[in-house]
Amino acid sequence: MTALSDNLRGALFMTAAMAAFALEDTFLKSATVTMAVGQALMLLGLFGTAGFVLLGLVRGEPVADRRMIHPRMWLRAAFEACGRIFYTLAIAVAPLSNATAILQATPIVVVAGAAMFMGEQVGWRRWLAILAGFAGVLMILRPGLSGFDSSALLAFLGMLGFAGRDLATRAAPKGLTNAQIGICGYSILVPTGALLLVLTGNPLTFVASGIGHAALASLCSVAAYTGLTAAMRMGEVSAVTPFRYTRLLFGVGLGMVVFSERPDAMTLAGSAVILAAGLYIMLRESGLRRR
Repeated sequence: MTALSDNLRGALFMTAAMAAFALEDTFLKSATVTMAVGQALMLLGLFGTAGFVLLGLVRGEPVADRRMIHPRMWLRAAFEACGRIFYTLAIAVAPLSNATAILQATPIVVVAGAAMFMGEQVGWRRWLAILAGFAGVLMILRPGLSGFDSSALLAFLGMLGFAGRDLATRAAPKGLTNAQIGICGYSILVPTGALLLVLTGNPLTFVASGIGHAALASLCSVAAYTGLTAAMRMGEVSAVTPFRYTRLLFGVGLGMVVFSERPDAMTLAGSAVILAAGLYIMLRESGLRRR
């Protein structure tokens, strides 16, 4: 009964974390209405870093560690910056539901990357699921067809950046706390956003609603990472991890309610293919661990 209740609590925490991530995207998209993407990233980085510093202090953990400047952490930061730039650009100009759906392919790309670059063994069944997941992404992108939306490519590039970040995290020094990793990830967004502002030539704007939306996005992000960590520590991985994909439901729902989006049949079908492929890979990995 205890294991069941732990799994149930873990699933609830995971679902809440995914809802918080979807809210982060919603607030960030709203922020880009009144400010440039570069400025939104700067504010997200400032508020997010402050949030993780506060989280570390509340937990009594050190907020600085020499391992935070390890070369592999710089590699992780570079992927984080790339992922954030392209994904934030995507949600600024593309439907939130489309960007969220493409983002769900991140775990699939991580498995493929781990096999190609880190020597992890991946069987033919999971390779077929990986190919199916990429097919789902192509169904959303629709390259060469009349329904092709070039802005969706930004979400695809952002997804690749986040997949690289997750792979770099696997190779990162052990022993860093979640707050320290969060500080590394969000502090890099400040210079990243500033550089984007310089390159695009966009001016700084100070609209209260935009700053508020950026602050709320940061708050949701810190809450989401905290909930995600709690979920993974609370329940069995095989029982908790599949609930990651509830982010797709929240993202599509918020896109429809807040931004009046209406995903077409091909987008929904592609999302379903990505969801099925990702779930199969997760369940297959879990089954192999038990053997």
